[in-house]
This record gives sequence, structure tokens and C-alpha cells, in this order.
Amino acid sequence: MLKAVLPPSPGRRTTRRRGPGHRIAGHRIAGRRITGRRIAGLLGVLGAVLALVLGGAGPASAHAALQSTDPVQNAVLPTAPQAVTLTFSEAVSLSGDSVRVLDPAGKAVDTGGPVHADGKDNTARVGLNSGLADGTYTVAWRAVSEDSHPIGGAFTFSIGAPSATTVSATALQSAEADDVVAALYGTGRTVAYGAFALLVGAAGFVLVCWPAGVARRPVQRLLMTGWVALLVSTVAVLMLRGPYERGSGVSKAFDLSLIRATLDERIGTALAARLLLLAASGVFLSLLVGQLGQPAAHPAGGGTADRADRADAADSADPADRGAAGGGRARRDEDPEEAELRELEQRVAERPQREARLGLGVAGLVLAVALSATWVGADHASVGIQVWLSVPLGMLHLIAMALWLGGLAAMLVGLREGIGADAAERFSKIALGSVVVLAGTGVYQSWRGLGSWGALTGTEYGRLLLVKSGCVVAMLGVAWFSRSWLARLRAAPAEAEAVLVPSGAPAAALSDAGAGEPDGSDDPLRRAQLARQRTARENAGRDRGLTPNRAGLRRSVLVEAVVAVAVLVVTTMLTNSPPGRVAGEIAAGAAGGTAPVTGGAAPGTGGTAAPQTVPGQTLELRLPYDTKGRTPNAKGTATVTLNPARTGSNEVHLKLDGADGQPVEVPEVELAFTLPDRDLGPLTVPLTAEGTGRWTGTAQLPLTGNWVVSVLVRSSEIDQTTEIKQLKIG
Repeated sequence: MLKAVLPPSPGRRTTRRRGPGHRIAGHRIAGRRITGRRIAGLLGVLGAVLALVLGGAGPASAHAALQSTDPVQNAVLPTAPQAVTLTFSEAVSLSGDSVRVLDPAGKAVDTGGPVHADGKDNTARVGLNSGLADGTYTVAWRAVSEDSHPIGGAFTFSIGAPSATTVSATALQSAEADDVVAALYGTGRTVAYGAFALLVGAAGFVLVCWPAGVARRPVQRLLMTGWVALLVSTVAVLMLRGPYERGSGVSKAFDLSLIRATLDERIGTALAARLLLLAASGVFLSLLVGQLGQPAAHPAGGGTADRADRADAADSADPADRGAAGGGRARRDEDPEEAELRELEQRVAERPQREARLGLGVAGLVLAVALSATWVGADHASVGIQVWLSVPLGMLHLIAMALWLGGLAAMLVGLREGIGADAAERFSKIALGSVVVLAGTGVYQSWRGLGSWGALTGTEYGRLLLVKSGCVVAMLGVAWFSRSWLARLRAAPAEAEAVLVPSGAPAAALSDAGAGEPDGSDDPLRRAQLARQRTARENAGRDRGLTPNRAGLRRSVLVEAVVAVAVLVVTTMLTNSPPGRVAGEIAAGAAGGTAPVTGGAAPGTGGTAAPQTVPGQTLELRLPYDTKGRTPNAKGTATVTLNPARTGSNEVHLKLDGADGQPVEVPEVELAFTLPDRDLGPLTVPLTAEGTGRWTGTAQLPLTGNWVVSVLVRSSEIDQTTEIKQLKIG
């Protein structure tokens, strides 16, 4: 290589072209300096936004649970309290109607505007009107936990003595999201996931696998589609978040007060940061297309393009001149020093693009990390156990997902545009690495979210996790077929090379390319050029670059992309579901009469169909129990009788019989009703003993639906169990 930089020998003619090309090189160097400053500034902005998003993540318990209330649930007070106070397991965000207190007639008796009691962010307190009459009052509440998920529930207390109550169904239904708002909100989150994957994956694909592809219009449209979709979905989620939390209609999406309240929450901060990052990503895309989308510079005097130009000029001359020119080229090609010098000049000419790719790659990586933080910093990973580990692993999981799934979309476009087998092979390696990262981080997230093997099938979160795992396995199976097609493509040299057909090139022009050219030229470069022209002419009547092996690979990648859409949908559903670990805690709390049920099928019911009641008739439920103790009352059957088994006031009888069928006495027994679909309950029934193993009470069931009956039985100081069964009212 040292010989290449020595002064040329007197006997060798060396050409150095200067002038306009030299000035262009100077402008390119100046542009590179400007680009470097822009990238440095972009990195600074991204670092600040990343710190803003992650700064609020701290240890907590995912999905807050109601720990205590004042007055306590089902309490009978001699006089009316001045306020109602709720205490949660973690900090919660409140709105103007987060806590509502309704009298027996369903009329609101609270003063409104709940606040945090004594400045503690894990509490909610609302004042009550003076002069409240005796009777049973219902407290309906709704808040937002630190992991950005709405939670809600209801309980009752009485003044003077319990009474019948008729609570407005509309008032209680507002504790859950409106169906239209919930559907739009979920769709927006799904589109945001897909757009993030498309934007990050496509940008990574062109930076690492196919830099020349960024000059193609379809690739540029793919990048812009990801950017625009992420921008629109983020704005939609920001506007719908307020109505989603408060259970109001879609018309409230334009309420500026709700938007302002959302921006004060953690998820609002994350969404605002995402919008700022999208502005930075717009600058990044313009630099990406502006730097890599320009044709590569060739050295003056020896590049491939120059040789092609000289070959075309020789073809237009007479045969004698063409032969002389061919001989001259052959002699120059045979000169190793000249070839080495041209290679060095080519590397120097390509250096600006390599540096631009490196700078853009670093900026793109920081941008992808910061964008992923806007999800991870306001979701399950930001609360619960091991936050210090779950947050970075969650970000890594999202980026690996984006590189794989978004890269598939870019690969589909590349195959249509005539991408080479080398670029496809590079993406195959990236996809394999992404799968390994997804598997490792996914196993950790599953362990952290489930908490037990039983939660894998006994909770909605676990079942969705199984569905997602099945989709990923299906994608891996299809990916194996894709690798098989790729191996066939590489085995066919004529198909493995990139098909250099300009976008939009008319078929007629291609059919004329190379027509009448002699095939027996002694110039190997000319023969290769004619071969490429013939290949392009043969492919002009079909999609560009879609030879049989390319078409097979494209079909396989398309199937992967379709399954990837299903993965994104299930991922969105997972983020909206309480983790299995939390669902177990909620079930235990529901049995104890303290924690709310956050929606969906009740844990532990196993999906058994609820018995249908006939209004006006007595319904009997039998719940076998076993506390695993050694006392005679540790095992038996609890029988719950409900009359008239309809909405409103119901007379309840509870019987406990031992294994021998005789009534048994226990230290503690508790009966509660929960309506998960309306976030109502648990409503504990005050029981009055009527002999050994016999109790009576009154249950207020204000709404129709699939109720969950839970019976807690404690047979000794340490032996206890809770049995659950579904009951359909109405």
C-alpha cells in the first residue's frame, strides 16, 4: 500500500482531474462538519429527554390496590362522618370526580374535588355534605396508578342502620372506560407500537444492511409512514387518555382541561416527551436521506463510473479506435500499482459516507432508546420489583422487537427493489440477534409479571402471554423457511447480486438497453455490463428483482410480517392487563374485602359458566372448602342461599357443614360479592349468627351481570382458605 502514495514514475501517465469536482469535494467536507454539529446537538437533546422520561420511574407495586378506607367497608356509624378517606398501596393520580359518595336514592352527597389526605400521594379524601340522613351510602372511586393504568371500585357504609339502596347504574358504569373510547385508545396504542417498530426497524435496516436503499422512493415512503403514524397515534392517545381514565365519551377528547390534567401525569409526561423526540427524529430522517441518499463519490480518474463512461465512449467510436482503447484499458488494468492507487482513492472518496453512517447510527441508536423509554418509563416495567433492571431490559426488548419487525417491512420493499443477497444475509444476522435478545428479556419479564406458574393459565395476563409466545414461535418457524430461501438465493450467483434497475424505469427503455451490442468483447467489464443489461431486460416485465428465489423469499417474509402484526396487537393487550403477580394479590385482597377487582374474569374462577338465576326464586350455591388444617372443621362445604336472586336487596343464608355433613363452628367466616365487569366490589355482607355453622344477612346487588361470590373460611389461627364461584344476576 505504501507504493500507492509514492510520486508517479516518469514512464507512467497519471491523470488528476481538478476543477468542479475538487470544489464539490470541498463543499462535501464543509457539509460533513455541519452534519457533525447537527448530530452532536441532536444527541444532547435526546439525552435530556431520556433523563426526563426515566427520572420519574421509581419502585412501586404495579396496579395500585385499595388498602383501607375510613369509614371502613360495611361499617355502621352512629353519626355522619365529615369525609371519606381511601388509602392505596402506591401513589395515585386523582381527578375532580375520582371519589363519589351516593345516598340510598343514588344522589351525590360529596362536596367534590377529592385531594390527597395530609399531602400523601397514596391517599384520596373527599368531604361530605352536612345533615346526612340515616341509611346505606355507596362510595364509588376511580384513580390512576403509577403504572398509568386506571383502577376503580366501590364499597358501602351505613349511618344509624343499614337500609335498602338504589344506586344509579350510570353512575357506577362511569367507573370504567367508555366502550368507544376504550376501543380507540387501544387502537392508538397498537398503531403507536407498530409505527415505532416501522420507524426504528426501517432506519436500522438502511443504515446497517442497505445504505443505498435510502435513495429509493419506496424506502423513503416507508420511513415517513412510520414517522407520521407514530406522530398521529401519539396525539390521539394524548387526547383520549382523559376520557379513558374518567369513563366519559369520545366528545371529551377535545376538552383542554382533560388534556392539561393528562400532561400532569406520568404518562402525559411520556407522551409529551415522545412528541419532542418525534421532532428530533424528523431532523434525523432529513439527515439520513440527505447524506446517504446522495450518489457515492468516485475518485477522479479511476472509479467504476469513469471506466464505464470510457467504455461507452469507446463503443461509440470506430472499431479501430475501440480496439486501441480496449488495449489501453487492458494494459492499465494489468498495472497493479495503478489498480492499488485507484482502490485507495476509492476508499478516500467513500470515507465521508462511512463517517456519515457512523454518526447517523449513533444518533439513531440514542433516538431509539429515548423513544422506547416513553413506553417503558410509564408502564409495568417502571413499577414493581427490580425497577433498576426491568426498565433497561424493557427498553432493550422494545428495540429488538423494532429491529426485527420493522426490518421485515424494509426487507419486503428491498426484495421488490432488487436488493442483493449480501444485504439480506446481514439482516438475517440482525434478526437472529434480535430474537436472542427478545427471548432473554421476555423470560425475565414473564417471571417478573407472573409470579407463579398458576398465573400462566389462571390470569388474563398469563393467557395473553401464552398467545404471544405462540405467535413468536410461529414467526420463528416462518423465519426458518426464509433462511432456506436465502440460502437458495446465495447459491444462484446470477440472482444473488443486486438488480440495479432505476425506480420507474420504463420497460421499453430496458428492452433497448444493450441491443445490438457484441457479446464477444475482450473487455471483461463490458461483458459484465451487457450481462446486467440483459438481466434487467428479462426482469422488466415483472416486479423489479423478483426472480423465482427472490419471490419465494418475499412471500416468506410477508407471512412473517403478517404474524408480526398479531404480536403487536397482543403486546398492546398485555400492557393493558394487570400482571399475573398483581392479579393474584387482587384476588387475595378481594377475598379479604379490601382490594378492588380491576376488570375481566375473576381470578380463580377458571372460566366456569356462572349459574343463571331466575328472578324471584331462591338460588343455592355449594362451595367445597379445605383449609389444609387438622381440626374437624378444616374441610367441608359452604352453602350460600340467595333469595330472591335479583338486583336490589337479597336475603342471604350461609351454612358450613363438615366432611360428615354436620354443622361446624369456625373462628371466622366472611361472605362478599364482586362485579368485575363494573369494577364494583367486593361488597361484604354483614352476617348474623343463627346457631352453629349458620349465618344470615342482606346483600345489596345494584346491577345485573356476572357476580363473583367469595367465602372466606378460617378454621384455626393459621389455617384459612377462600373459595370463589360465579353467579349471574339478571
